[in-house]
Amino acid sequence: MNERLSAGRSVLLLFDFLEGHVNRDRESKRRYAPVLANAAKVLAAARKSGTLVAYANADHRSDGGSAARTLRDTDNRLNPIKPGDGDAHKPLITGGTPEARVVAELSPRPEDFIVPKHRWSAFHGTYLETALRARGIDTVLLMGGSTDVGIASTAFAARDLGYNLVIVSDACTSPEQDNHDQLMRRIFPRMARVRTASEACAMLGA
Repeated sequence: MNERLSAGRSVLLLFDFLEGHVNRDRESKRRYAPVLANAAKVLAAARKSGTLVAYANADHRSDGGSAARTLRDTDNRLNPIKPGDGDAHKPLITGGTPEARVVAELSPRPEDFIVPKHRWSAFHGTYLETALRARGIDTVLLMGGSTDVGIASTAFAARDLGYNLVIVSDACTSPEQDNHDQLMRRIFPRMARVRTASEACAMLGA
Protein backbone atom coordinates (compact mmCIF):
# COMPACT_ATOMS: atom_id res chain seq x y z
CA MET A 1 0.00 0.00 0.00
CA ASN A 2 1.37 3.41 -1.01
CA GLU A 3 1.83 5.51 2.12
CA ARG A 4 2.99 8.69 0.38
CA LEU A 5 0.31 11.31 -0.16
CA SER A 6 -0.01 13.68 -3.08
CA ALA A 7 -0.02 17.24 -1.75
CA GLY A 8 -2.23 18.38 -4.61
CA ARG A 9 -4.87 15.76 -3.90
CA SER A 10 -4.92 15.95 -0.08
CA VAL A 11 -6.29 18.22 2.61
CA LEU A 12 -5.36 18.43 6.29
CA LEU A 13 -8.59 19.05 8.21
CA LEU A 14 -8.27 20.41 11.75
CA PHE A 15 -11.51 19.86 13.65
CA ASP A 16 -12.67 22.10 16.53
CA PHE A 17 -9.26 23.02 17.91
CA LEU A 18 -11.01 25.92 19.63
CA GLU A 19 -10.27 27.87 22.80
CA GLY A 20 -13.56 26.85 24.36
CA HIS A 21 -12.69 23.17 24.04
CA VAL A 22 -8.91 23.14 24.48
CA ASN A 23 -8.62 25.65 27.31
CA ARG A 24 -12.02 25.18 28.95
CA ASP A 25 -10.57 23.94 32.25
CA ARG A 26 -7.47 22.40 33.80
CA GLU A 27 -8.36 18.87 32.75
CA SER A 28 -8.97 19.93 29.14
CA LYS A 29 -5.62 21.73 29.00
CA ARG A 30 -3.84 18.66 30.37
CA ARG A 31 -5.56 16.30 27.96
CA TYR A 32 -5.01 18.48 24.91
CA ALA A 33 -1.33 19.32 25.57
CA PRO A 34 0.22 16.29 23.78
CA VAL A 35 -2.52 16.38 21.14
CA LEU A 36 -1.66 19.99 20.26
CA ALA A 37 2.03 19.14 20.02
CA ASN A 38 1.30 16.27 17.63
CA ALA A 39 -1.15 18.32 15.60
CA ALA A 40 1.40 21.13 15.25
CA LYS A 41 3.92 18.66 13.80
CA VAL A 42 1.45 17.44 11.19
CA LEU A 43 0.37 20.99 10.38
CA ALA A 44 3.98 22.03 9.80
CA ALA A 45 4.53 19.03 7.52
CA ALA A 46 1.37 19.81 5.56
CA ARG A 47 2.39 23.43 5.07
CA LYS A 48 5.89 22.43 3.99
CA SER A 49 4.52 19.99 1.41
CA GLY A 50 1.99 22.47 0.01
CA THR A 51 -1.00 20.44 1.17
CA LEU A 52 -4.26 22.37 1.53
CA VAL A 53 -5.13 23.17 5.16
CA ALA A 54 -8.73 23.55 6.32
CA TYR A 55 -10.33 24.23 9.69
CA ALA A 56 -13.80 22.98 10.63
CA ASN A 57 -15.01 25.22 13.45
CA ALA A 58 -18.20 25.23 15.52
CA ASP A 59 -20.20 28.36 14.68
CA HIS A 60 -23.44 28.18 16.68
CA ARG A 61 -25.96 30.89 17.47
CA SER A 62 -26.06 32.00 21.10
CA ASP A 63 -29.79 31.32 21.33
CA GLY A 64 -29.38 27.74 20.13
CA GLY A 65 -31.27 28.54 16.94
CA SER A 66 -28.86 26.54 14.76
CA ALA A 67 -28.49 23.57 17.13
CA ALA A 68 -30.02 20.13 16.66
CA ARG A 69 -33.08 19.57 18.83
CA THR A 70 -33.38 15.83 18.44
CA LEU A 71 -34.75 13.58 21.17
CA ARG A 72 -31.99 11.85 23.12
CA ASP A 73 -31.29 10.32 26.51
CA THR A 74 -28.01 12.06 27.40
CA ASP A 75 -25.69 14.89 26.47
CA ASN A 76 -22.40 14.27 24.65
CA ARG A 77 -20.75 13.17 27.88
CA LEU A 78 -23.50 10.68 28.75
CA ASN A 79 -25.06 12.82 31.45
CA PRO A 80 -28.84 12.12 31.54
CA ILE A 81 -31.05 14.91 30.22
CA LYS A 82 -33.84 15.80 32.62
CA PRO A 83 -37.38 16.04 31.24
CA GLY A 84 -38.22 19.60 30.26
CA ASP A 85 -34.59 20.78 30.26
CA GLY A 86 -34.81 23.68 27.82
CA ASP A 87 -31.03 24.25 27.80
CA ALA A 88 -30.02 20.71 26.82
CA HIS A 89 -29.79 21.59 23.14
CA LYS A 90 -27.67 24.72 23.59
CA PRO A 91 -24.13 24.41 22.20
CA LEU A 92 -20.90 24.80 24.16
CA ILE A 93 -19.37 27.17 21.62
CA THR A 94 -21.02 30.34 20.29
CA GLY A 95 -19.77 31.77 16.99
CA GLY A 96 -17.92 35.08 17.14
CA THR A 97 -16.82 34.68 20.77
CA PRO A 98 -13.27 34.23 22.11
CA GLU A 99 -14.14 30.59 22.83
CA ALA A 100 -14.73 30.03 19.10
CA ARG A 101 -11.20 31.05 18.08
CA VAL A 102 -8.67 28.49 16.89
CA VAL A 103 -5.94 28.06 19.51
CA ALA A 104 -2.77 30.04 18.92
CA GLU A 105 -0.62 26.90 18.57
CA LEU A 106 -2.50 25.98 15.38
CA SER A 107 -3.44 29.42 14.05
CA PRO A 108 -4.81 29.49 10.50
CA ARG A 109 -3.20 31.51 7.74
CA PRO A 110 -5.01 33.71 5.20
CA GLU A 111 -4.75 31.05 2.50
CA ASP A 112 -6.35 28.33 4.62
CA PHE A 113 -10.00 27.34 4.30
CA ILE A 114 -12.20 28.16 7.30
CA VAL A 115 -15.33 26.01 7.37
CA PRO A 116 -18.05 27.12 9.83
CA LYS A 117 -20.22 24.18 10.88
CA HIS A 118 -23.46 23.71 12.79
CA ARG A 119 -23.51 19.94 13.20
CA TRP A 120 -21.01 17.28 14.25
CA SER A 121 -19.86 16.51 10.70
CA ALA A 122 -17.60 18.97 8.91
CA PHE A 123 -19.41 18.07 5.69
CA HIS A 124 -23.03 18.59 6.76
CA GLY A 125 -24.42 21.87 5.41
CA THR A 126 -20.96 23.36 4.73
CA TYR A 127 -18.99 24.24 1.61
CA LEU A 128 -16.21 21.74 2.42
CA GLU A 129 -17.07 19.11 -0.17
CA THR A 130 -17.61 21.73 -2.88
CA ALA A 131 -14.16 23.18 -2.19
CA LEU A 132 -12.46 19.79 -2.16
CA ARG A 133 -14.12 18.61 -5.39
CA ALA A 134 -13.20 21.89 -7.09
CA ARG A 135 -9.53 21.26 -6.29
CA GLY A 136 -9.55 17.57 -7.22
CA ILE A 137 -8.85 16.47 -3.64
CA ASP A 138 -9.57 12.83 -2.84
CA THR A 139 -7.79 12.33 0.51
CA VAL A 140 -8.60 13.84 3.91
CA LEU A 141 -6.18 13.83 6.85
CA LEU A 142 -8.29 14.35 9.95
CA MET A 143 -7.38 15.39 13.49
CA GLY A 144 -9.02 17.17 16.41
CA GLY A 145 -11.69 16.50 18.99
CA SER A 146 -13.77 14.91 20.11
CA THR A 147 -12.92 11.52 18.67
CA ASP A 148 -16.32 10.01 19.48
CA VAL A 149 -18.37 13.00 18.32
CA GLY A 150 -17.18 15.30 15.52
CA ILE A 151 -14.22 13.21 14.38
CA ALA A 152 -16.37 10.09 14.09
CA SER A 153 -19.20 11.91 12.35
CA THR A 154 -16.81 13.53 9.85
CA ALA A 155 -15.01 10.24 9.24
CA PHE A 156 -18.24 8.40 8.44
CA ALA A 157 -19.30 11.22 6.11
CA ALA A 158 -15.93 11.27 4.33
CA ARG A 159 -16.11 7.52 3.83
CA ASP A 160 -19.64 7.67 2.43
CA LEU A 161 -18.63 10.49 0.07
CA GLY A 162 -15.82 8.35 -1.31
CA TYR A 163 -12.79 10.11 0.17
CA ASN A 164 -9.61 8.33 1.16
CA LEU A 165 -9.13 9.03 4.84
CA VAL A 166 -6.14 9.23 7.19
CA ILE A 167 -6.99 9.69 10.87
CA VAL A 168 -4.11 10.94 13.03
CA SER A 169 -4.64 8.89 16.19
CA ASP A 170 -2.47 10.84 18.64
CA ALA A 171 -3.69 14.21 17.32
CA CYS A 172 -7.28 13.34 18.27
CA THR A 173 -8.77 13.25 21.75
CA SER A 174 -11.89 12.54 23.76
CA PRO A 175 -12.79 12.98 27.42
CA GLU A 176 -13.58 9.26 27.39
CA GLN A 177 -10.31 7.46 26.61
CA ASP A 178 -12.06 4.12 26.17
CA ASN A 179 -14.25 5.59 23.40
CA HIS A 180 -11.17 7.03 21.70
CA ASP A 181 -9.30 3.73 21.88
CA GLN A 182 -12.26 1.69 20.65
CA LEU A 183 -12.73 3.89 17.60
CA MET A 184 -9.04 3.93 16.72
CA ARG A 185 -8.64 0.15 17.11
CA ARG A 186 -11.92 -1.32 15.94
CA ILE A 187 -13.98 1.20 13.96
CA PHE A 188 -11.78 3.63 12.04
CA PRO A 189 -9.46 0.99 10.46
CA ARG A 190 -12.51 -0.23 8.49
CA MET A 191 -12.77 3.09 6.67
CA ALA A 192 -9.39 4.76 7.01
CA ARG A 193 -5.68 4.50 7.50
CA VAL A 194 -5.10 5.17 11.21
CA ARG A 195 -1.63 6.65 11.71
CA THR A 196 0.37 8.47 14.37
CA ALA A 197 1.50 12.05 13.89
CA SER A 198 5.01 10.89 13.02
CA GLU A 199 3.63 8.47 10.45
CA ALA A 200 1.36 11.16 9.00
CA CYS A 201 4.34 13.49 8.66
CA ALA A 202 6.21 10.79 6.75
CA MET A 203 3.20 10.34 4.47
CA LEU A 204 3.41 14.06 3.74
CA GLY A 205 7.10 13.76 2.89
CA ALA A 206 8.49 15.26 6.08
